[in-house]
Amino acid sequence: MSGTLQGKKIAIVATDGFEQVELTEPKKALEAAGAKVDVISPKPGEIKGWKFTDWGDRIKVDKTLDDAKPADYDGLVLPGGQINPDKLRIEPKAVAFVADFFNAGKPIGAICHGPWLLVEAGVVKKKTLTSWPSLRTDIRNAGGHWVDEEVVTDGNLTTSRNPDDLPAFNKRLIQEFSQGKQAHATLKEPVSAAS
Repeated sequence: MSGTLQGKKIAIVATDGFEQVELTEPKKALEAAGAKVDVISPKPGEIKGWKFTDWGDRIKVDKTLDDAKPADYDGLVLPGGQINPDKLRIEPKAVAFVADFFNAGKPIGAICHGPWLLVEAGVVKKKTLTSWPSLRTDIRNAGGHWVDEEVVTDGNLTTSRNPDDLPAFNKRLIQEFSQGKQAHATLKEPVSAAS
């Protein structure tokens, strides 16, 4: 796997309350495969993780949403944690960032509560996804098809349910990010981020 993602730049969009292992483990796996990974957040400095039942470690923010451009990245990861995506889905720049990735046909990985951002960006219609079980109704109401599986890839979206799925999620992310945009058809009618 080493070197599979050499020359690729991956964005991880997160804010305070991200599930710690859902950011740190994919970041570690992607970097081990040769990718350059940037943590992008609405605010500069550091963001604080959530470690299963309590606050966890702080993670350095590489760029803010004001400074980051989707065009500069080959892939996107959306970690979960209940707090993190709930904060991000009311952040217009975060929602637009996700929609831009989707419209460009670039691969996106979202785990646990991370698919909330996919719902908010309006990109789940007619897509099969998985997530933390409490998002099932949100995904269905947004026109998506929810399944209870370890990892699901439909077009340029890869989703997983929870931290237990991280080994399969990380392996699939590396596979999808190594294939890149050419593996996914660009949409003829771009979605616009929900307002």
